Amino acid sequence: MPLLAVTVTDNATNSVAALGLIFIILAIVTAGYLLGCWLYPFGNCRRCKGSGKRRSPFGRSFALCRKCHGDGRRLRVGRRILNSLRELHDKGTR
Repeated sequence: MPLLAVTVTDNATNSVAALGLIFIILAIVTAGYLLGCWLYPFGNCRRCKGSGKRRSPFGRSFALCRKCHGDGRRLRVGRRILNSLRELHDKGTR
């Protein structure tokens, strides 16, 4: 019966390094998005495209957008997350 030598392959090491690199990239992208949400909390309303007005189907008259109430802005999803985390922190430190 021949003896087989056990060797460590580089595939396991490479896959761990690749996963670590992917994790670091995702962390940087997430931190950049949250920083952008902190600096610029509002985006354009998707329904009225930031104008605050809704046109009639014929284009002759308009009314205020119901979704943004004529403001033309909406709160970004990341900013909603930051606000909820801040509220949770405030409740926890009372």
